[in-house]
Amino acid sequence: MWCRATCLALPGTAVDSPFGPDSDVFRIHRKMFALLWNNPRVSDHLIVNLKAEPDEVPLLIAAHEIVRPGFHMNKRHWITVELSPEADLGFVEELIEDSYDNVVAGLPARLRSPLATLRGAPGGRRSPR
Repeated sequence: MWCRATCLALPGTAVDSPFGPDSDVFRIHRKMFALLWNNPRVSDHLIVNLKAEPDEVPLLIAAHEIVRPGFHMNKRHWITVELSPEADLGFVEELIEDSYDNVVAGLPARLRSPLATLRGAPGGRRSPR
């Protein structure tokens, strides 16, 4: 699936399935930046939980039908994105990259520097779309 491939393409990403075979957790230095899973109680489609800037969360939810408050997560810092056929793949890829960048920005400098070099730029945040 393209969402899994997008997450795995980010430098230093590791994946595991601590919640069972229907979920993948993507981490950078053991810090989660994405949870890709299937939960029929939430959606008929795959969903991905992503970390977002607290001030961007309500804006993203208001502006995009596929974005909701983070399911089973801290709703101040996390969003849930429904990967329906109507989802704009470019937009979701940006959200994944933003989530990765948000987590990288919170890492100690000694861990952050090599990742910035691999990505070509320091970890940063974009404004909401």
